[in-house]
Amino acid sequence: MSYDGGPVAALRRIAFLLERGREETYKVKAYRNAAAAILPLGDDAVREAVEAGTITDIPGVGASTAKAIAAAVRGETPARLAELEAAHGGPLVDAGKELHARLRGDLHSHSDWSDGGSPIEEMAFTAMELGHDYQVLTDHSPRLRVANGLSAERLQRQLGVVDAVNQHLSAGGATFTLLKGIEVDILDDGSLDQSEEMLAQLDVRVASVHSKLRMDSRPMTYRMVEAVKNPFTNVLGHCTGRMVMGNRGTRPPSSFDAKRVFEACVEHDVAVEINSRPERRDPPTPLLELARDIGCLFSIDSDAHAPGQLDFLWYGAERAEVAGIDPDRIVTTWPRERLLEWADPG
Repeated sequence: MSYDGGPVAALRRIAFLLERGREETYKVKAYRNAAAAILPLGDDAVREAVEAGTITDIPGVGASTAKAIAAAVRGETPARLAELEAAHGGPLVDAGKELHARLRGDLHSHSDWSDGGSPIEEMAFTAMELGHDYQVLTDHSPRLRVANGLSAERLQRQLGVVDAVNQHLSAGGATFTLLKGIEVDILDDGSLDQSEEMLAQLDVRVASVHSKLRMDSRPMTYRMVEAVKNPFTNVLGHCTGRMVMGNRGTRPPSSFDAKRVFEACVEHDVAVEINSRPERRDPPTPLLELARDIGCLFSIDSDAHAPGQLDFLWYGAERAEVAGIDPDRIVTTWPRERLLEWADPG
């Protein structure tokens, strides 16, 4: 089968499909590392290395990735790519297609600045390739040390990188925008784990509970309501914290008064996140329907930690469509200008 995408594109697509299929991270890294290794060499140098049989002499290129590179250089579809297209290239869900087509972007994603696996640029380029108008970069806040949370100083440096990425994309004629954000920890007392000065510099803020998930219902409810009342909070992330599958095992949902929390979300114009990660499916269906009936806004987010996971939005779109949620109540269907106006703490 002929292929005209080039070796870098083939390696990136293989890595994307591995991530989309939730395969092991070490497999993904091999292809992303190989793509990064040959990208600066140029097509002619890569072709010469393939023809000379020295492609594996390039640091970062192994036997498996060399086969994919050689096939792409010859204009053939790499066997690994064809295999993964068959396994993971098709539709992820049966429903949600109409709603998915209306999504403009994603308010929750991570890079290798915290616990994601890829650089900011790769996340942005992939979001753009998927047809997003915008993507919000929401790396973790300082207290989540296990996820390499960003101090105020590191977050300030990251904002400069986001500006540089947007300048590069704009110079190339792209209309896509990478937005500045954070997934900020909700602390025990309901305050947010970042200074107001830094939060004010961001476009979108997702507030999530990551610690003491088994707290008693009454203090957990207070904690969440206080966070929702904070004028900087735009989205309540993965509200129950549950895990229903995956290599980290399962975890029961946190206990809290969902009615009170969702009523606070309505009062303070905060969106409830429909977290699209298959291992989360958060909120659970009964709470999703309760939030719908109470009148909440929603944000369908991927919570992607790798480029291929940005396509997890399909799972959230299916759940929202099955729940009968009005698309206009889903902030990720809104154009960028409307989204930014809503997210501005004023």
